[in-house]
Amino acid sequence: MAIAAFSKFDDFKERIQALSLPLEEATLINESFLLDKDEKKNLEIYYAPFEHVNENAQIVIAGITPGFHQMKRSFATVLELKDQDKSDESILHEVKKNSSFEGPMRKNLITMLDELNLHNHLGLASSSELFGEASSLVHTTSVITYPVFHKGKNYSGSTPNILKTELLKDYIVQGFAREMKSLKNPLIIPLGVNVEKVLHYLAENNRLAPENILSGFPHPSGGNGHRHRQFEENKAGMEKTLRSHFGS
Repeated sequence: MAIAAFSKFDDFKERIQALSLPLEEATLINESFLLDKDEKKNLEIYYAPFEHVNENAQIVIAGITPGFHQMKRSFATVLELKDQDKSDESILHEVKKNSSFEGPMRKNLITMLDELNLHNHLGLASSSELFGEASSLVHTTSVITYPVFHKGKNYSGSTPNILKTELLKDYIVQGFAREMKSLKNPLIIPLGVNVEKVLHYLAENNRLAPENILSGFPHPSGGNGHRHRQFEENKAGMEKTLRSHFGS
């Protein structure tokens, strides 16, 4: 396991550790942690310590961008570990374990993965183990590593169009695409159509192997009222991809 080459944790570690719990929105969403912005498109990108990369992962689960809830949880994890003698790599690993797809979304995600029998392909009792004792098998990430906000709200990938916005495309190519290059041919599970769109764009530009993409996987958010229908419509195709990828 290693920290991605574009890691910024060194730049922000002391600033995060100078904060105190409980964390307020104004403490995190301010100039101290602002990385980039596009004023014309009302976009802002803020730092959060999500750089840990599990280079031995067999599975990648990719979202669009960490939301504010995940951002807050990541900062809290760094603060909780402040007085422990842990390396930066260990801290960033704990951040990923504590913050990735945390909350109701994780339950929906596990339910769908189990219905596809992913756990059987990996020799697990349930896909829930990927977020516990089998975390070495999975790399959780986002196509934009850091939290993105549009008009102050969590960015969904739709407005503005993620692939027609140069700032966002730069983060995808310089961050996510490089991250994927450091891995060993894992199966990539895109959470929703906007992530899948990014993955196919990268595949078309020879930055990803298209056969490694689990196309058709719905976004597991409770707010996605179409996820059950989408899952059923695409289930057979996803099962075929899994059998092909794992040779079973």
